Amino acid sequence: MAAPSASAGPAPFKDVVGAAAGDDHITPPEEYEDIVSTLPTVTTFEGKVVLYQYQGGWVVQHRIRGLLSFRRRFAARSGDVLLASPPKCGTTWLKALSFATMARAAYPPNAADHPLLRLNPHDCVPFVDDLFSAGYHDQLEALPSPRIMNTHMHHAQLPPSATDNPNCKIVYVCREPKDMLVSMWHFVQNVRPITFSDLFELGCEGKTPDGPFWNHILGYWSASRSSPERVMFLQYEEMMDDPVGVVRELARFLGLPFSSAEQAAGLPDNIAKLCSMEVLKGLDANKIGTSGIHAKYPHKSYFRKGVGDWVNHMTPEMADRFDAIVDDNIRGSGLSFRSPLV
Repeated sequence: MAAPSASAGPAPFKDVVGAAAGDDHITPPEEYEDIVSTLPTVTTFEGKVVLYQYQGGWVVQHRIRGLLSFRRRFAARSGDVLLASPPKCGTTWLKALSFATMARAAYPPNAADHPLLRLNPHDCVPFVDDLFSAGYHDQLEALPSPRIMNTHMHHAQLPPSATDNPNCKIVYVCREPKDMLVSMWHFVQNVRPITFSDLFELGCEGKTPDGPFWNHILGYWSASRSSPERVMFLQYEEMMDDPVGVVRELARFLGLPFSSAEQAAGLPDNIAKLCSMEVLKGLDANKIGTSGIHAKYPHKSYFRKGVGDWVNHMTPEMADRFDAIVDDNIRGSGLSFRSPLV
């Protein structure tokens, strides 16, 4: 399939790079040893995962050089959109909504050949953390503008070419922390089994991949408050409450507001429906296959709703302890989380 023109919105990543999007021949960057060797480390997941501390966040070993490579090599283009989140906070959904919103001129949401009907959202929007850590940064350069990409990096870890660029937009999504931790536990069982109690302790200590999550969230929260025209801050629960409203606000933030004709035609509603969990979960592209460079995750593992599921995994005492840690770390920021029970 031919990629749409730049004016029509982003091109699906896999359509541009083809089979190379899942290439297993990894050539990680060999630079930066002088920096990496000085960073604090911690070993987690029963001695199987090494985390490096950089700019206030923990980075898994196989991505630390990629992070440094991203900071050095990434050159933002006008119109670039970076989707950011801690792991397991609605990344897949945000990818789908953002892609469908930005590409609506080339791919109307009701089109029978819409890329999201045949590709997993992760095949449409590349994960820069893996691209740079595998030495695949040229694939990002191959994308036509405007580009859309995602990361789990802390705001402080991003390259200045992204954070200080008025032409590069950042859309961030986070989630009620207890649900985030439970969702992470379910997800990592695919490649790195761990008991929930062990992961809970790591979460309380902030020693999870891309943690501490409170530093992660506060970094983007602060950036969104100081530069609301460049950083949009979303919470998963508000997306659940009003997905159509979020689509409209997302389009406005990205400089692509819906016209009166598009509103009348129901495009915001149609995008929200196309990208709903119910529709996405039912597609073959999201029921079979895998995604990932360093580890292969089943596509179906990205579509676990799980709102309020923490009550099935945490005792009241665990929940109180976790909430207290969160409260201590975000106190005075103006940020709060809703704890849904459904």
